[in-house]
Amino acid sequence: MSSPRRYLALAGAFFVLPLALSACGSSGVPGNAVVKIGSDSIKTTEFNHWLTVAATSQAQQSGSTAAVVVPDPPNYTKCIANKKKTAAKPAKGQPTPTDATYKTQCTTEYNTLRDQVMQFLISSAWIEGESADNGVKISDADVKKDFDKQRQQSFPKDSDYLAFLKSSGYIQEDLLYRIRVQDLSTKLRTQILKGTDKVTDAQIAAYYNKNKSRFAVPEKRDIRIVLTKTEAQANAAKKALDSGQSFKTVAAKDSIDQGTKANGGLLSAVPKGQQEKALDDATFAAAKGKISGPVKTQFGYYVFEVTKITPGSQQTLDQAKESIKQLLVSQQQQTKLNDFVKQFQKKWKARTDCRKGYVTQDCKNAPKPTATTATTGAATQNPAPAGGTATTTTGQ
Repeated sequence: MSSPRRYLALAGAFFVLPLALSACGSSGVPGNAVVKIGSDSIKTTEFNHWLTVAATSQAQQSGSTAAVVVPDPPNYTKCIANKKKTAAKPAKGQPTPTDATYKTQCTTEYNTLRDQVMQFLISSAWIEGESADNGVKISDADVKKDFDKQRQQSFPKDSDYLAFLKSSGYIQEDLLYRIRVQDLSTKLRTQILKGTDKVTDAQIAAYYNKNKSRFAVPEKRDIRIVLTKTEAQANAAKKALDSGQSFKTVAAKDSIDQGTKANGGLLSAVPKGQQEKALDDATFAAAKGKISGPVKTQFGYYVFEVTKITPGSQQTLDQAKESIKQLLVSQQQQTKLNDFVKQFQKKWKARTDCRKGYVTQDCKNAPKPTATTATTGAATQNPAPAGGTATTTTGQ
């Protein structure tokens, strides 16, 4: 499942983990790697590079223009020094943060970035591996073509693209790699879903007959209302309407319903069940053209007239056929994807051995999650480092 997961070790672009963490292998992981997936490994230098990209992207999101300092475990010397240097002066009466406080902040930041980067690298490697196992390939030429198209859309000017590279921590090889993984994921998804867009007429008819009520269009009524605080006010409003005054006049003068008093009290195309029950029952029992009420509700007293009745209708099977087909296809595809993701995660997690200090829930040596731990499978998303754009994969 090898692919050109290339990077450049730019001067000062990433920190080197302490020798004690990377000098020897553990659980079968080579000494210069953070994780072994099948027979392939992801090197510590590669992790460090993407950690820098993630830290830079995170700093961009926060609006920081200061030089990026990547959290440096285990002592976090540079991170602590940077925080002390850039920290705002404490408010009067507030204590100055201690080194221990800053170290806790650095540790939290590092753990977050580490997990994001490890998930990105592991999920990308899984997709490459699954693609290789299923004969899914993409050429360098096709990747470059896709890259050129996306680059032109995002950065029509070369100067803007170069500025993006400088500010983001990315190099072009990183972007090419991410597009490769994205394109492999798209091809995998297409292969997985092959044949799932077929639905028979019998399936469509069965769904229609079982869910007829979903294809019914309810009766709707246009209603003019006047809402008052008291029953006496409602009776006076009704008397005025019965004498020939228009709803426009009476609603403007007497109604306390701010949403309708300016337009003659009109409520248009109201389906049953959308109003307070007492008013709903009264309006749908009333004859068209008759001034009715008062009806007592929690909001006050209503006087109303039904001015238009649009009868309900039932979509026929032929009318509903296309929408049912789309729904059933979507359900078939989601079921197929769910089944695939389940076996995909099981297969690749069993092959993923992470070094101590780099273990995430995608590793076979990860601790079992507690009841409150939310786990995110690498198959459902190819996450970008912090601030980047996540890549949709086979599970979406």
